[in-house]
Amino acid sequence: MEPGATAPSSVLEVAHLCKSFAGLKAVDDVSFTVSTGEILGLIGPNGSGKTTLVNVVTGLLPATSGTVHVDGHRTSGRKAYRVARAGIARTFQTIRLFRELTVRENVEVASVAQGRSRRNAVRIADELLAELGLEPYSGTLAGEIPFAHQRKLEMARALAMEPRFVFLDEPAAGLNEEESDGLTHLLKGLPSRFGIGLIVIEHDMRLMMNLCPRLHVLNYGKTITEGTPAEVRANEEVVTAYLGSSA
Repeated sequence: MEPGATAPSSVLEVAHLCKSFAGLKAVDDVSFTVSTGEILGLIGPNGSGKTTLVNVVTGLLPATSGTVHVDGHRTSGRKAYRVARAGIARTFQTIRLFRELTVRENVEVASVAQGRSRRNAVRIADELLAELGLEPYSGTLAGEIPFAHQRKLEMARALAMEPRFVFLDEPAAGLNEEESDGLTHLLKGLPSRFGIGLIVIEHDMRLMMNLCPRLHVLNYGKTITEGTPAEVRANEEVVTAYLGSSA
């Protein structure tokens, strides 16, 4: 969606989602909902199933059981490109840019892949690069821009798909504290600016506590709790999952 555009509210519903590998449940009966305009944080220790959950929701992996719906329309069981066209976009832990294309071309490709004309793709790319502060790098090869800007470029590509929901998988990875603060400020404005729901997966607890009004906590593939940052900080199961039992 273009910056500043408005649209009816949408809802992403993940219901009783499970994913098993050779009998091991990497995602075990996880449910949550997100509406456009909201930010939900997904947190948990390493190996808790966060990225696997995102891979299933976005169609990179098939669910073992459970469902995903956008506005009541089932997206689980569809190919990843069809999930994307249904309104779910994502970034990756490991940056996956076309390093030999320019910054603008990277965003154009994402827009064209959604069926936009080349002319519209150029317009969308220019608007997004200006919005995310990447305009000065428009003609630079993606592999040559600073790491923090490569992270922003991945976000621009996701937004170029004009989604209703965007999953950001560790967007602060590799950033210093100043860059992380800048990212927090940027992310806070995205839901209202673009009319999207934002789901953020991140280990930077300082960022997550400042960014997310609501946190969903996983451990060993299961949901521990969901609540405000204050509620999550006070939850003994969360403390044990992150710090280990004192017993």
